[in-house]
Parts: sequence; C-alpha cells; structure tokens
Amino acid sequence: MVPSTSLVLEWNGPTAARRVGSRSACHAPVGWPAVAGLLAVLALSWPHARTLDAQDTIPTASVSDSPDDADFRNRSLADPSADIEFLERKANILKHVVRLVQPTVVHIEAERESRTARYDHRTVEEAGSGVVVRLKSRWCVVTNWHVIKESSLDKITLRMADGSRLEPIQLWSDRGTDIAVIEVRDGSLAGARLGDSDRVEIGDFVLAVGSPFGLSHSVTFGIISAKGRRDLELGDDGVRFQDFLQTDAAINPGNSGGPLLNLRGEVIGINTAIASSSGGSEGIGFAIPIKMAIEVARQLIETGKVTRAYMGVHLDSQFTAEKAVEFGLPRRMGAHVSGITPRSPAEDAQLRIDDVILEFDGTPIEDDNHLINRVSLTPIGKEVRLLVKRGGETIETRMKVSARQQFENDE
Repeated sequence: MVPSTSLVLEWNGPTAARRVGSRSACHAPVGWPAVAGLLAVLALSWPHARTLDAQDTIPTASVSDSPDDADFRNRSLADPSADIEFLERKANILKHVVRLVQPTVVHIEAERESRTARYDHRTVEEAGSGVVVRLKSRWCVVTNWHVIKESSLDKITLRMADGSRLEPIQLWSDRGTDIAVIEVRDGSLAGARLGDSDRVEIGDFVLAVGSPFGLSHSVTFGIISAKGRRDLELGDDGVRFQDFLQTDAAINPGNSGGPLLNLRGEVIGINTAIASSSGGSEGIGFAIPIKMAIEVARQLIETGKVTRAYMGVHLDSQFTAEKAVEFGLPRRMGAHVSGITPRSPAEDAQLRIDDVILEFDGTPIEDDNHLINRVSLTPIGKEVRLLVKRGGETIETRMKVSARQQFENDE
C-alpha cells in the first residue's frame, strides 16, 4: 500500500524532523551528476547570464564513422573532453551563485520548552536556516516563524558559513505568514540581494540553500514547478496567508527559512514546507515569495506587528469554471462576491453581491485566496483601483482599504 501524501510545515530537530500533520521540509547537498543534463539546457536558455558568451556553441569533434580507422579510438576518447569543458564553463554560473549567497545564509538552532504532560517539561531543539538582509537600516535575519517558535533570544544561536556567530538583539514574528525577523548586532555582514518574485515563471532554474538534517549551508538545484499554491493544509500551525512557489529543488528537514535563489543570486523565496509521504524530499517543496516575506518583515520592524488591510467582502469559494461562464467569463478567474459587510470599504465603493473582482490595484486576480492575500498586504488607507465584472459590463471603481481590526478579530 502506498502511504498517503501529506503537506506539512518544515520542522527540524537534532536528529529528525518534527512532524506537523505528518511530514516536514528542508534540503540536501547539490547532486551534480543529476544536474549535468540540465546544465546543457541552462547554457542554451540563459544567454544573458554574465558568465555566458552569447557566441558560445557546443563544441563537437569530427569522429570517423568507421571503427576500422586507426585513430578512431584516440579521437573518441578525446571528444568527451571538449563537451566536459563546455559544461564546466556553464557550471560556473551555479558556482558563482553559491559563492555569492553563502556569506548571507545563516544556520539557526533554537531551544524551547515543551510540555508533554502536566508535570513533564523537556527541552526541544529545532534547527533551520535564515538569510541576512538589510531592512530599515538594520541588519536582520529573515526566517520562518516555526523555526524559532516559542524560543527566547538567549536560546537562539545564529551561525554563519565561516563558523562565526551573530548576536540576536530583537525578535519579531507573524504566525499568519510564518515569517520571523531577528535583528542582529552590526558586524561585517553581507546582505542578500532580493529578486522580484512577481516575475518568477514556471520552469525557471533555482537553487535552495539551508541546513538539511543539520548539514549547514547545503545547496540543491531545480526549477520552479508551479506558482500560487494557496490552499495547502499545513497541520495545526498552518499558514493562513498563502501564495507559495513550488519547486523540485530538494528540501528536507532543516531547510526552513533558507533562501530560494534565481540564477542571478537573488532571493526569490523563503523555503518553508514540503509534501511528502516519507518525511524527506520527494520533489515537492514550497517557498514563500520574497515580496510577501519582505513586506511582512518591514511591517514587523516598523510597528512590531502586521496590520492587515480589509475591504469587507464575503467570497464564494465554490466559484467554478461553469459559474464563471454563466457570468460571461472565458474561464475561472477573479473573486466572486457573495456578501458585503455593512459600513465597510466595499460598501462605500458600492460593490454588489454577484460582482466578480477581476483586478485589485493593477493585479489580475486568479481566485478568492489570491484576492485575500493581495488585500492583506496592502498599506492601510491606500486607495486602490478595482476592475469588476457586473452583469454584462466590466466597470472600474476605487476603494480605500481599512484596517481589518476595525471589523473583526485578527487571529
């Protein structure tokens, strides 16, 4: 019998992953033999990378078709060397990215007290990863909330690739997005370069860096397999606001909080979870887009909490492709309004039941969860443009979002 697959937050202990729901996530060292074929594709599909020559072509040698040729064996043995040299030159792209990012990746160890019974207390050690960034003129380590959950500053150890330690001086976290920020004392630090996760495409090559099973600063390689994963069930400590990137780069227990990188060495995501039936990598990993992570981090640093915006609509989670066609849409798209909260921004903007919100502040909306995420990360008080399908017409309206706390308890 094949065990059922489950989706879980990535937790890492000293010897094994702590299962949430049933599995965990993180990753393992680069497997270069498995990557060799991809490097050839990479060489042809990434002409703008700085280490590539736009005029480069795959070298070939003239090999006689006749095995009777006296020089056939010598030429055959010599031919692979040219191809190997070609691939090695292209592999320099990955080596360059690794050298660039290693000084910005942090190995994290956190201790916390766990109560298994009324009088039974024990110390639990968690391990994960983080990435150094410069935010609001402060040096910070961005990681996952579940890596440092319930740990005090004096129980958190931050270690760099060269073995040096960072001193944590302040800690903020947001459970709703599974993001935590640790401010560290100034030192000779290198901050990671941040990419634009909105521009990530399925099929893009990526690298993941972290501490799988305690093996700090390990690197794996893969592609972006999917985007916009927003309905994952991640156990009791699940992430409420989801917009995950999916990757097949190996992620294992201990990679939580580590960076997912593009081939320019820019961070495009924070590795967070896996789908697994074994507890280890099975080629389905999930990362929080860096745009979402940094927006949350900035709010935490500025105010100590994340204040989420609110528009006051109830959305139809059963808005199917068939219903979309009935509303005159070519496919399932947008968010279907099934209710309006009284005295809310949505009511002020004169939104109506059965409206379908197609765009929010210039972003095409894919589904109801997508709209919730976009609204939650919008600055309070900002006036946004909405594109709405109403009956047979597409109309435009504007709305000023308010703080969610004014209308409901924020978990």
